[in-house]
Amino acid sequence: MSKTNQLSGAIRFALLAAATSTFAAAPAFAQEEEEAATLETVEVTGSRIKRADIEGALPVTVISRAQIDASGDVSVAEFLRDTTFNSTGSFRPQSGSSAQAGAEISLRGLGASRTLVLVDGRRAPKSPFTGNSADLNSIPLAAVERIEILSDGASAIYGSDAIGGVVNIITRKDYSGVQFTYGMGTPSYEGGETEEASLIMGISGDRGTLLAGVGMSSRGMVFTRERPWGTTPGASTYGNNYRLLNGAETGYTTGFLPVPGGCTDPGFYISPNNGRCVFNFNLVAADEAEIKNHSAFARGEFDINDNWSTYLSTTVSRVKSFGRYAPDLGALYVPIDSPNNPTYDPVAGTGTNSAILYHRFAALGNRDTYIDSNVYDVMFGFQGRLFDKVDVDFGVRQSEFKYFELGRNYVIQTLAEQAIADGSYDIYNPGANSADVLNGMKATINRESTWTTREVFGLATFDVFEMSGGASMMAVGFEYRDEDYKDLYDSLQEAGLTPGSAGNSAAGGRDITALYAEWVMPITSNFEVSLAARYEDYSDYGSDLAPKIAARWQPLDNLTIRASYGQGFAAPTLDILTQKDAFSADTVFDPATCLAYGDYPGAAGLAGRTPAEYCAEEGGLNGVQIDAYRKANPNLGSEQSDQYSIGVAWDPTDWLNITLDYYNITIEDRIAFFSSQTLVNIDIGQDPLNRPFPGAPCSLTRDPLDGNAIDTIENCYFNQGEIKTDGADLKIRTNFDFGGWGNLMSQLDVGWLNSQTVDGGPNSVGNLGVPEFRATLMNQWNINDFSFNWNMRHIDENGRASSQTLHDLQANWSAPWNGRITIGVTNVENELPELIAYGSRNFNFNLYDAYGRTPYIRYTQEF
Repeated sequence: MSKTNQLSGAIRFALLAAATSTFAAAPAFAQEEEEAATLETVEVTGSRIKRADIEGALPVTVISRAQIDASGDVSVAEFLRDTTFNSTGSFRPQSGSSAQAGAEISLRGLGASRTLVLVDGRRAPKSPFTGNSADLNSIPLAAVERIEILSDGASAIYGSDAIGGVVNIITRKDYSGVQFTYGMGTPSYEGGETEEASLIMGISGDRGTLLAGVGMSSRGMVFTRERPWGTTPGASTYGNNYRLLNGAETGYTTGFLPVPGGCTDPGFYISPNNGRCVFNFNLVAADEAEIKNHSAFARGEFDINDNWSTYLSTTVSRVKSFGRYAPDLGALYVPIDSPNNPTYDPVAGTGTNSAILYHRFAALGNRDTYIDSNVYDVMFGFQGRLFDKVDVDFGVRQSEFKYFELGRNYVIQTLAEQAIADGSYDIYNPGANSADVLNGMKATINRESTWTTREVFGLATFDVFEMSGGASMMAVGFEYRDEDYKDLYDSLQEAGLTPGSAGNSAAGGRDITALYAEWVMPITSNFEVSLAARYEDYSDYGSDLAPKIAARWQPLDNLTIRASYGQGFAAPTLDILTQKDAFSADTVFDPATCLAYGDYPGAAGLAGRTPAEYCAEEGGLNGVQIDAYRKANPNLGSEQSDQYSIGVAWDPTDWLNITLDYYNITIEDRIAFFSSQTLVNIDIGQDPLNRPFPGAPCSLTRDPLDGNAIDTIENCYFNQGEIKTDGADLKIRTNFDFGGWGNLMSQLDVGWLNSQTVDGGPNSVGNLGVPEFRATLMNQWNINDFSFNWNMRHIDENGRASSQTLHDLQANWSAPWNGRITIGVTNVENELPELIAYGSRNFNFNLYDAYGRTPYIRYTQEF
């Protein structure tokens, strides 16, 4: 049976169960009015023209506050990570990462930099520690009223980055009274505990409203040792091993050998597999970093008169994070006459060979990273009506994202090599080294980053003329943004002197001027066409124009057919346009370099081949380190996209609604990074994608006086290649009224990824990390003062990873004193991800989590 048939069978069974059972539940959606049809009337993201339609020309998913509360999640990031539009998963907090505190969303699997995140229709500030995407952890969940996801390209409306789609987070505005919420969750395994609290206050009068609130949420650190796989000792060769160099110091004469007597400190052991002295990093390292968010927010609106009002909104959000990684490490040169050289003879005062030491500096302590990031956002504006015909909205906004990072117990390689060379640091008994010696080679590193946006905006909407289907409406607007960015590492990291953490500073700024227009034309009462275009001029790289056309046809009252075609763009980000040149000693495999440096085995390893034949076939034995430099490319242009979609929305009965939307996206001139080995492969004609060699500043220089071996390589980002992807989204919603037995609602969402290719390569769908299907089935049963929820989250098999389906349960009681008690369990069956290495982790952090079964409680009181 095919995967498609299996899934469709599961869908049929799940819907039947939801329709016939007397108990069902799910974190899905707010209860509708009994007499309302399933299709809701909403003002959708994707249009600047404010109007309400049953089903618009663009596919928009509206997620209510009730849905979010019913999920059991405590942050915006956690909720969005599980949506079916997040096709291949997205980054979340990880110890040991340069973006430890961050969380992203990647619609359609196209990357976070191609997904636009808005807050109340305006761009969320980009996180300065990535420089290319918004940090969802900085958006306080307590402030959120609903989330709208436009699963279609929207550069014609919103500009750059909206290739994969748009996530618009709408904050609370209209609330009267006081609401207090507190909740906590405790996973069945240690680590990953959650806590949430909020206080919301709102008042309203004849001429205005005011809402203010504070909130906090947190998730505890998850140590590797607290999960089943953490009981198996990790085995890093960077324990306490050495390799002897040949006389010319161009290659090795031995494999990895343990330092005699130097493998007895806690965490070190001799591997039974290879006899090396390895370090058990699972003993001390954390998989997931601790995250705490504290926020305060307020919004006020005041009616100046019957036609004009003013508004002010502000948000302050602080995210603190703590991460722990295993102690620092390094590959260090040990001279021939060092007392720490394993071949050293104290009588002769020298040894036979110099060596490279692969060492874990456990005596320095664990690498601990403390992060403090703060977002300050304020917006002030006016809304009104001119000439009794034109509705206007204009204002100013400033947002500032400040990020501070402090890392403790990092080794300075040059000082460590000096202490090892002169014998003041004892590699044979590392734990016995004095505090003075240890303090003399370690550093506290830091990083300071800022992203500041200043914005002026204006919008006018008005009726143009009457048409057969009603009034033709138009919106025209402008935006001006000034962006300043800096991401500054300390001098030690910039120079690459701390092997456990290196960084490349970047800083710059730009201003963007945008003009846009949207025109809706109701040709007939059941056929509508909308046109949109946006022009953006960037002070650094140039300008772009993004047009779009969409149509909506409603041949029957309960049937809507929609389609759209548009072009989009993603501007090159400031982090790669402004980065400083950075040196790196990269290891490459290259036939000419292999032969010139003797990077081939002895006769037995050659197996009858000549060294030249071996190098031509294998590229080298261990690889050769060459000088490489990462260069900024100030001539980068934007990525360009062409995309179209076609869909249908069918409401055959008052209890059933079905929508199905197909999308197709092509991205050209993609901004790609060319690594040293990739440039080597292109240069020697062995690139699997047959790409041409990119232009400046990428380069590869060979030395004709040294057998044409590689001399230097300059890496860079360059506009070259394309990405193609297509798929479909299915949504089925049911709503059953059982009279005295209550109301049962169900919602099935399925995201199907049909194909995804890069630079004409093979289809990656089905490979590890790229599931063909993601699905959620959500059910909610409401009866009197009780509601019960049941949610299923499905990730299809991908590569060697089997499919995973998680079940979440929740029960709610609305108490007569205006209180609400919630008890729930996520991941009822306590499933953990399969241990299949992905990136540098032992499972795919983007798609899965390791929290296990997590019971939680929440209490809400309204006054």
